[in-house]
Amino acid sequence: MSPNVSSSSSSLQLYSFSSLSPAFTLPSTRCYKSTRLHLPPRPTTTAVSCVSTRHKRKSGAKPDNSEARELVRGLMRNFDGERPLISMLNKYVKVVRTEHCFLLFEELGKTDKWLQCLEVFRWMQKQRWYIADNGVYSKLISVMGKKGQTRMAMWLFSEMRNSGCRPDTSVYNSLISAHLHSRDKSKALKKVLGYFDKMKGIERCKPNIVTYNILLRAFAQAQDVNQVNALFKELGESILSPDIFTFNGVMDAYGKNGMIKEMESVLSRMKSNQCKPDIITFNVLIDSYGRRQDFDKMELVFKSLLLSKEKPTLPTFNSMITNYGKARLKEKAEHVFKKITDLGYAPNFITYESLIMMYGFCDCVSRAREIFDEKMESKKEMKVSTLNAMLEVYCMNGLPMEADLLLERARKKGPPFPDSSTYKLLYKAYTKADKKELLEKLLKSMDSDGIVPNKRFFLDALGAFGSSSPASQESAGRATDSRRLQRSAKT
Repeated sequence: MSPNVSSSSSSLQLYSFSSLSPAFTLPSTRCYKSTRLHLPPRPTTTAVSCVSTRHKRKSGAKPDNSEARELVRGLMRNFDGERPLISMLNKYVKVVRTEHCFLLFEELGKTDKWLQCLEVFRWMQKQRWYIADNGVYSKLISVMGKKGQTRMAMWLFSEMRNSGCRPDTSVYNSLISAHLHSRDKSKALKKVLGYFDKMKGIERCKPNIVTYNILLRAFAQAQDVNQVNALFKELGESILSPDIFTFNGVMDAYGKNGMIKEMESVLSRMKSNQCKPDIITFNVLIDSYGRRQDFDKMELVFKSLLLSKEKPTLPTFNSMITNYGKARLKEKAEHVFKKITDLGYAPNFITYESLIMMYGFCDCVSRAREIFDEKMESKKEMKVSTLNAMLEVYCMNGLPMEADLLLERARKKGPPFPDSSTYKLLYKAYTKADKKELLEKLLKSMDSDGIVPNKRFFLDALGAFGSSSPASQESAGRATDSRRLQRSAKT
């Protein structure tokens, strides 16, 4: 497929259009007049919620039990790590049932307390009302997989079979997803294909469209075009039909890998299947072309979106601001932000983070700091990711001392208070800049805040460099020695 717009316009025009809507027009890429961006203090419009890619709940489905959720929220509030969760469950033993435990698994998984999930599971098994159920095991396997605990997920699978439950399609789907979260992707992909073949031979475990969607996205992320095509062919020969989630997932994976030709091929396949694009489809295409800085195609898709029955969402605009920023097209990014409020949208924290990063890419550090300070003064809940964005702007512009000052301010005054992601970002930046003194100070701050830099911390922080600088090796060694001294002091 030719990279120029004219030759591929047929694949990009998801809806035909002859006259463009005047509601949103992007300025020319060449002629600009410098304009100052004014942030709205308090938008009077209602916020636009982001669109979810999950299947909608069927009308006959059981609604969420608000009382159950309230009880679980109370349990989580009282669980501080020192007071055993089991003792709290025993306190409410007369009311806690399976649905409460399901919600507990979700909440504990979100806070990295996956070991407590197993404690809750063991507690469940001792209750009179407990009946071994595939749904419980499927949920636990899913939680373990998301936390990278593949061995624990496999143990639960074996435990389920020993308890008398027979695995079904949903359990295998959870197990496949668990393996795909592991670090060794090539090994995981071989393993899941084995499960996939096994599922085909068991009547109650036949692959469904969810199975194919999981596998198609995984192999697209691995850039294995042949396997993706083979799965599509097999899907086409089955009684199943690909849905919008099938195509969106594969296009998103290809797009994030910069495989535009393959992404457009899937788009063509989607159109031939008479599957209408949704807002996720448009957002995937807009983000993918933006990442490649192919702004002609990005703008073509955006115009098509405006003429469709779908409506732009905040992720649409946030993506455009970010990608224009990376290309140092400040005026275009500002124009997109202005249109957000003009069209009645209320920017969210990701929008402001995108603006901060955009100004950072465009060497407008002072303007980025103005936006950050305005958000701090607004007294709205601040996210640590917003703090991280401002710190990253300082680091990318060669201002590590300013980053250090902002970190100290956040540590003392907050919120938001820095977390492990903040320290990982700064450790990586200080290492790249070979700032030995700042590295030493950073490690002391981490120790003071109770954040222990383990092996994974250093691998994640330094992985991009291939090998660390002498300063980082020395500081990492000192951090390890410090932890050893702390352990010996305790014993």
